[in-house]
Amino acid sequence: MGRFDGLPIRDELKSFEPYGAPQLDVPILLNVNENPYPPSEATVADITASVAEAARGLNRYPDREFLALRADLAAYLGRESGADLTAEQLWAANGSNEVMLHLLQAFGGPGRTALSFAPTYSMYPEYARDTNTGWVAGRRAEDFTLDQSKALAAISRHHPSVVLVASPNNPTGTALPIDVIEALAQRTAATGAVLVVDEAYAEFRRAGTPSAVTLLPKYPNLAVARTTSKAFALAGARVGYLAASKQLVDALRIVRLPYHLSAVTQAVARAALRHSDELLSRVEQLRTERDETVEWLRAQGLRAVDSDANFVLFGTFADRHAVWQSLLDDGVLIRETGPDGWLRVSIGTGAEMAAFRAALEKVLKTDVGRQS
Repeated sequence: MGRFDGLPIRDELKSFEPYGAPQLDVPILLNVNENPYPPSEATVADITASVAEAARGLNRYPDREFLALRADLAAYLGRESGADLTAEQLWAANGSNEVMLHLLQAFGGPGRTALSFAPTYSMYPEYARDTNTGWVAGRRAEDFTLDQSKALAAISRHHPSVVLVASPNNPTGTALPIDVIEALAQRTAATGAVLVVDEAYAEFRRAGTPSAVTLLPKYPNLAVARTTSKAFALAGARVGYLAASKQLVDALRIVRLPYHLSAVTQAVARAALRHSDELLSRVEQLRTERDETVEWLRAQGLRAVDSDANFVLFGTFADRHAVWQSLLDDGVLIRETGPDGWLRVSIGTGAEMAAFRAALEKVLKTDVGRQS
């Protein structure tokens, strides 16, 4: 008997499993790119007090437009990236996943196409599938950079209504040069498409790498997505956001569910933004640990991709699943993702990374660690 017998599930969903990285109870969790350092007690106290205040009004619906939070997010991006934004140019939802879904609901749909360039975030085709949007994936170069001429040609050839590019890219960690992003913005503006730059890992980018938000004044078709789940150490809060032109944000307001962002979520996010300096204080440490991890992996004879995120893609293995399982058996959970033969490790604390290195060294001395 099939899983969905007797139910009128859409045909294109019948063969799918729910998305999700393994959630396992092991000592070292390095598989979902979380910030390994929890919020400070001062931040926790402010969040607790803010949630308590919000709880006193939970008999009422939350602020549907959450302009106070949007103003706080605009101010943060001004400090972080030098962008001059108004509250009306910001949007937020339950994680950047919901922000992306709003984008596809507003600008995708039947008869329309979303375009990206693989390997990239595995949820992008699922956003397209869930909104009945056609999906086309071009290819990145062998070093996982984006060939500008080929990307522009793909836009002209496929006429997408939405183009999705991640910078830094997941799972490779590759950042896009700002001139490449601008070329994509120019081409999509000319073809009537929305360009979405997913900057979920932007705070981890190398010094001197501009954010795409600096291009917003020139391109009303550009949307730049961010999250508090990574650098802000707020993965459990589920707060993602987006900066764009006011008219683009207004389109998202049409498709959002009523009162989609709870009063509690708004309170948590605003309290966290008051402590942004403290929450982001570990970013430089994680960058250093990331770069040292790349160097160490290469010293073991492995390939490791230069990363502007808080993770490293490395390989290549003849049987990556066997390597993944061997590490798991040693209490270290990483991610089996990306092109065949590759694995991805999130950057953890110094002690967690030492445990990862020790476990991988053991694997590399066995037949399981044979490289492809």
